[in-house]
Amino acid sequence: MAITLKSAEEIDKMRVAGRLAADVLRMIEPYVVPGVTTDELDKICHDYIVDVQQAIPAPLNYRGFPKSICTSVNHQVCHGIPSSKVLKNGDVINIDITVIKEGYHGDTSRMFMVGKSTVQGERLSQIAYDCMKIGIQMIKPGVTLGDIGHAIQTHAESHNCSIVREYCGHGIGKVFHEDPQVLHYGKPGTGLVLEAGMTFTIEPMVNMGKRHVKLLKDDWTVVTKDHSLSAQWEHTNLVTADGYEILTEHPDWPL
Repeated sequence: MAITLKSAEEIDKMRVAGRLAADVLRMIEPYVVPGVTTDELDKICHDYIVDVQQAIPAPLNYRGFPKSICTSVNHQVCHGIPSSKVLKNGDVINIDITVIKEGYHGDTSRMFMVGKSTVQGERLSQIAYDCMKIGIQMIKPGVTLGDIGHAIQTHAESHNCSIVREYCGHGIGKVFHEDPQVLHYGKPGTGLVLEAGMTFTIEPMVNMGKRHVKLLKDDWTVVTKDHSLSAQWEHTNLVTADGYEILTEHPDWPL
């Protein structure tokens, strides 16, 4: 698949989709409390996207995925399927939202602390957030994806955490997942050289233990092999003439 440089009109549509995705995460925050099920969170988000935003939840039926959002709890790394699982005090959960509006995608995720947070959960969430922030703030024409991946990996490992290597960021636009693949590890000066008009996600998955993961029998949910906590934050980003624009940034959570 070729890498697409977005036109001004396409970028405007992606800004709209990005704002909507970010707004879903803002909307759902008060509902992420002990006693709620991830199925209930899925229904609230689905109804908001469809009825209020007049948009489409991209994950629903995407390659057979059965729900409208992804909910990954504690040692679940990504692509957790909402279910009757009840959230409990001290859990950490990543909620991943992708909406389609006028044919274009906005993709973002963030960590939530359920009830009274734990020191470990807060620490890992902050490290994962900082990894994403470090990667995003490097975006500009002429930088390579290897530069970004190396910086993310270095930060995680400096805090004795590890970066998941089997899953990565991705190009996005009319297509949910398009080129390039955005690795969150790597060597400086290698890989694709960024150009203005590229749009892609940065979404490092950071484990408190070892980086190794496994796929559960549902063929979607990815977990850490050593059952250590995992955390992830994600934004959709645009390469501008002299830097970057975060298309999924929300005023409540400026980078």
